[in-house]
Amino acid sequence: MFSKFTSILQHAVEALAPSLPLQEDFVYHWKAITHYYIETSDDKAPVTDTNIPSHLEQMLDILVQEENERESGETGPCMEYLLHHKILETLYTLGKADCPPGMKQQVLAFYTKLLGRIRQPLLPHINVHRPVQKLIRLCGEVLATPTENEEIQFLCIVCAKLKQDPYLVNFFLESKLKAMASKESTNLITEDMLKGQDSLAPDTGQPMQPEETPGTAGAEHMEKEDELPQQADDLSFSLDELNVTSSPESSTVCPNQDYNLVNSLLNLTKSPDGRIAVKACEGLMLLVSLPEPAAAKCLTQSTCLCELLTDRLASLYRALPQSLDPLDIETVEAINWGLDSYSHKEDASAFPGKRALISFLSWFDYCDQLIKEAQKIAAVAMAKAVRERFFVDVMEPQLMQTSEIGILTSTALLHRIVRQVTSDVLLQELVYFVLGEHREPETLPNINRHPLRHRLIEHCDHISDEISIMTLRMFEHLLQKPHEHILYNLVLRNLEERNYTEYKPLCQEDKDVVENGQIAGAIDLEEDPLFTDLSPDNTGAQEWLSVSPPVSPEHPKNDGKTEVHKIVNSFLCLVPDEAKSSYHVEGTGYDTYLRDAHRQFRDYCLICLRWEWPGSPRSLEKCNLEASFFEGHFLKVLFDRMGRILDQPYDVNLQVTSVLSKLSLFPHPHIHEYLLDPYINLASGCRSLFSVIVRVVGDLMVRIQRIPDFTPKLLLVRKRLLGLEPEGPVIDHMTLLEGVIVLEEFCKELAAIAFVKYHASSTP
Repeated sequence: MFSKFTSILQHAVEALAPSLPLQEDFVYHWKAITHYYIETSDDKAPVTDTNIPSHLEQMLDILVQEENERESGETGPCMEYLLHHKILETLYTLGKADCPPGMKQQVLAFYTKLLGRIRQPLLPHINVHRPVQKLIRLCGEVLATPTENEEIQFLCIVCAKLKQDPYLVNFFLESKLKAMASKESTNLITEDMLKGQDSLAPDTGQPMQPEETPGTAGAEHMEKEDELPQQADDLSFSLDELNVTSSPESSTVCPNQDYNLVNSLLNLTKSPDGRIAVKACEGLMLLVSLPEPAAAKCLTQSTCLCELLTDRLASLYRALPQSLDPLDIETVEAINWGLDSYSHKEDASAFPGKRALISFLSWFDYCDQLIKEAQKIAAVAMAKAVRERFFVDVMEPQLMQTSEIGILTSTALLHRIVRQVTSDVLLQELVYFVLGEHREPETLPNINRHPLRHRLIEHCDHISDEISIMTLRMFEHLLQKPHEHILYNLVLRNLEERNYTEYKPLCQEDKDVVENGQIAGAIDLEEDPLFTDLSPDNTGAQEWLSVSPPVSPEHPKNDGKTEVHKIVNSFLCLVPDEAKSSYHVEGTGYDTYLRDAHRQFRDYCLICLRWEWPGSPRSLEKCNLEASFFEGHFLKVLFDRMGRILDQPYDVNLQVTSVLSKLSLFPHPHIHEYLLDPYINLASGCRSLFSVIVRVVGDLMVRIQRIPDFTPKLLLVRKRLLGLEPEGPVIDHMTLLEGVIVLEEFCKELAAIAFVKYHASSTP
């Protein structure tokens, strides 16, 4: 009570006293603080019962006022005094001892305001960055302390300053030698520095900048301190460096503490206060983005950042329920790492494990954004750590298990991760994790070289339809990611040599185009019993086709481009009339697919733009056509699935055809030729997408004969699927009828894609 009265009285005296020059006023407030330690005998009274907070605030106001009154960049006498007399060093010592109680909080606040409110660069000064570095070590030592808020504010202002001037980070990278020496010399440090008048003497030496005159903040030692020899400076500097790491807590985070700013932030990310943890994450985001290679290397090699990221990912993943509904995983709202607050009571769509799922996805989003923002060295190191310590060690065993529930949940989580990842570096590690790094053509005996890839592709044809659909969806989204290795590993490496074709050099008569426009050697589909003319509903398609270029000798078979109208007709005429039902329902013609195909193809072209794909197929003369052809494990499973389209559930068929149509959209000439050109001369024993569909249609035509009232039933099923007819009695052969509808729609979609791709390539 008495001390509060004294404080009020002092404020009144200061208000009535005549104004002093700024420097005198500044020195007065600093001496008032130092005299407190000389005169006081009660060191247990809290700092809020003293005048220290008021004096510190006055000193800060004076420094700001002085800067405002001077030209930009000019250092005033008050700031000179603060630097010359090492006031920040002394405050650090007082804050470390927390004498009087609460002093650490006051010191942190003073440092934060000083760095935040003073515009001129302070950190390059040795008498600023050295005490700042020491104070950083005191942050995050113990979680949930009363000073935690001040600690994170201080650390974040330091990070912000480093973001403004990245080269300053080099002041905060300590040598391992000093850290080791400080450990060994802990016993040499006395703990009574702060007792009596000697406690006010800060470090005096400045070996890094000998031109600066050392000084002290103690009132009685100001003049004497200037006479100290350089040897004393060196000794004082050494002792001070030893004292910095004498605290046993400072070595608990990581064995090598070369980057204490990172270590302190890492500790605070574990704070039970969510706001503190988010602020610490923001600070780390700033630090990893600094362009200094030395800092990036130190950050990944000498701190526990990679371990913290991956260990938390692993623990949050393991905390998820063993069984989660894939729909819940897919539809849970988009996660932003700093906004993962969730209240189970307020959520109408809550499900068991939602809180754990949001926490996991939120932290993964943070890792993704951190790697995305990071300097290249740091980004690569963090992404590799996520792959090795989380993808391989934690996720792979779950994906490789035999429990159907476990496979479904882990695949759904992988699918969500594939959708969510945005960092190019992390995406590459995810791709290598899923597919491996092999780029040579596949052979049937070696399709198991990368076990996870093999297992996931096998799951596309799993006995469980749910697992098949989820795995196919994962691959579908993976194919849409902007990484060249995905498509190359799954498909392109097996098409490189074009050994799916049979090369027959054309003679002169074959090169001539016959009068009716038929290309030499091509199949006349109009005469083929499997095909009929365009049905009446395709008038829109004929309008589109009318704008295609006329048949001309410029498009012979051997250039890899068959006339587009023939390709479109081939796909549209694949399904026989009696198996078509779309022309009975308005708005389901082929032309409805053209807009979607155009938009999707444009998007895929943007993705592939930087991959420098060739514009035309590789010359057959340069291809090794003697090598045996294998379409690859991925296409093999898709073709096998496509071949069973009449006997598979509707949802499975939709997903299989969706993946194949996505593949067909890629603007690579070999993919276009293999998946969309019905007129290629297939080598013996090879199959293409068109040949697979031809076999399905052949089977269909035989089976149609055995089903009475096939066409009316087919139309009824289509209307039910479109919601135009209410559900009624079960119809016989439902799986077959739904398969026929999917087949018809898929052929129209392929025709639209072929048309759009042709016109895109022919438009200058």
